[in-house]
Formats: sequence, structure tokens, C-alpha cells
Amino acid sequence: MAAGILLFLLLIAAVPIHEVTVSGNRHYQPEELEERILGDVPGKSALLTWLQFRLRPHKVIPFVEDYRIAFRDPVRVELIVYEKSLVGYVSYMGSNMYFDKDGMVVESTQEVIEDVPLVTGMSFGHIVLNQALPVDDPEVFGEILTLTQVLETSNIKTDRISFNESKEATLYIGSLIVRLGSSDNMSGKLMELKDILADYPDLAGTLYLDSYDGSNNNPMYRFEQN
Repeated sequence: MAAGILLFLLLIAAVPIHEVTVSGNRHYQPEELEERILGDVPGKSALLTWLQFRLRPHKVIPFVEDYRIAFRDPVRVELIVYEKSLVGYVSYMGSNMYFDKDGMVVESTQEVIEDVPLVTGMSFGHIVLNQALPVDDPEVFGEILTLTQVLETSNIKTDRISFNESKEATLYIGSLIVRLGSSDNMSGKLMELKDILADYPDLAGTLYLDSYDGSNNNPMYRFEQN
């Protein structure tokens, strides 16, 4: 009986995975994640893959919170990836420190991630990975988190967010500079910006939305063309 079970396990161990699909990935190509997660499994054995996923600690992959390996049948698996939520980054001692929607520093790298804005104009102390960004002015940081979250939900992609000494925000989107001013009516300002970008996607110059008034049904904004 024991010999039969051993033979069965040996046969299963020899069966390789034939097909790998990847879901949930934005930062990595599917082939790269497959190599990072399954690259050290001898012969891509289905059994060894299952044992590794169940018994060994998961691989540490930059920008990935966790992952699962789901067997669709003995030779087909799906890698389900849960990437970290990045809303912005600051430059610190030669590295880019990425933080999430709660202000936690979740990644340190020299890589610049597409569609994640650089945030400038705030002072902070010594930065430690997996801890809150130690800003000198919590009020400004609260405004930054609110702004980045609204940008994300509005699907507005910006290269840089800058704050001046008066806590006024400016966005840099390609060749367009957007002066947002104070945090008042920020959601309305960004909805207005979204509509403007939809009509004029190649706008280049400086757009002043700091004069936004939610009660004005026919607003006009100052614009300086490059």
C-alpha cells in the first residue's frame, strides 16, 4: 500500500505544469511573475509547486503584497497577484519612497513607476520602510493623501504634485501645469479638470483652477499657453 502511494506521488511529481495564467498584475509582465514565483521549481512539477505554495514562505516581490497559486486542473495554474496600492512617492537619499493611501511607506526603489506621482514641497524626517511617512506638517500630508485618492478615483494621471508654503497644490501633467490652490472644493476642481482634459487632451500651458466656484454654472478659467 505504502509503495503504491509512493509510486503515485512520484508520478504526480513528474507531471509538469503546462499552462500558467496571471491575473491582478499591473507592474509586472506575466512572464516575469511566472519566473519569479515558479522559476525555482524543478521541472515546473505540479506537485512541487503545490507543496512550495503550501509549506514555504511566499517569495518577496517588490510592489507585490501577496499572491496565490490556484490549480485549475493538474497541469494548469493561475497566479493571482495582489499588488501594493501606491498613491505617490517622495525622493529620499537617492531612493524613491512609495507610500499608500494611508501614508505608509511600502516600497523603496530607484525605479520610477508609471502613473504614480512624485510629491514635492513637504518636509519630513527619517523615513523607515513599512512605517508612516514622518512629515513635519500632518495637515499638509492629510491634504496630499486626500488629493492623491481623489486623483485616483477620478482617473487623472499626473507626473508630479507640488505644494508651496501656503499649502497650495499644483499638478504637473505632461506639458500642462494646473494651479489648484487651497484644498477647498478639491473634488469639484478635479472633476472640472477631468472634463477639460477630456475635451483638450493635448493642452499645454498653465491652467488656473484656484478660482473654481461650485455655484458657477458657466465658469471661465485663466489659461496661459506655452
